[in-house]
Amino acid sequence: MAEDAAMPTGIDSHIPNAARMYNYFLGGKDNFPTDREAAERVLTIAPEVRELARQNRAFLCRAVRHLVAEAGIRQFVDIGAGLPTQGNVHEVAAEVDPGTQVAYVDNDPVVLSHARALLSSTTNTVAVPGDLRDPEAILDDPELNSLIDFTEPVAILLVAVLHFISDSDKPDELIGRLRDAVPRGSYLVLSHATAEERSDIAHQAAEVYRDANMNVSLRSRERILGMFDGFELVEPGLVREDEWRPDQETLAGPAGRATPTWLLCGIGRSM
Repeated sequence: MAEDAAMPTGIDSHIPNAARMYNYFLGGKDNFPTDREAAERVLTIAPEVRELARQNRAFLCRAVRHLVAEAGIRQFVDIGAGLPTQGNVHEVAAEVDPGTQVAYVDNDPVVLSHARALLSSTTNTVAVPGDLRDPEAILDDPELNSLIDFTEPVAILLVAVLHFISDSDKPDELIGRLRDAVPRGSYLVLSHATAEERSDIAHQAAEVYRDANMNVSLRSRERILGMFDGFELVEPGLVREDEWRPDQETLAGPAGRATPTWLLCGIGRSM
């Protein structure tokens, strides 16, 4: 992303951004020098982050395929969607059913600009502004409601976003408000950072985000499990991302538990 390229208003290219850092970890080009500098600081502390970013994306793809092919879900709301990359939700879902409807939600103007450009010739998708800390505004968005029917089951995707929500914002209540807005049989897809395996390294890396004014909350397994209140966990439950129904590509990755993780994930079905 060139520094002199046209950008949406309100973007400060001198402040690191979590979505653009994630894009850099995945090998993308939609980032600025300050994002790359912050990302490299994280990689100096924890080189495994590139692999963890790849695992997070792979989990998202497997989760979407499962929900479309096996659970019969045809509507997705991806909150904190991040910058478009390979294996976007609508592309993965369309491999099973091209009629699947996907709404992308993000509070970053860069993300929305790129998403709308990508989706300009795509049907059954929208990209709308929204912040997880204000779920009602997301649920009431007219463009989102023109595509998503909240009387039918919906999959809410909160993938690698909740650890950027502080306890003072009451993340469990935010999830509960989303859960109460969708019918029984809807799903929650969640991945979340934890310090379970590498506490010292995870906390050091989180400090890089905090130095860039991005709070990261490294929550325990028990705390993350509590976020599924009102949902029945789909097997295999809350696990490492490389342990959630791994496919051949996942199994071909680092052997055993060679890559320490700070990400746990799961899918829950509303009861």
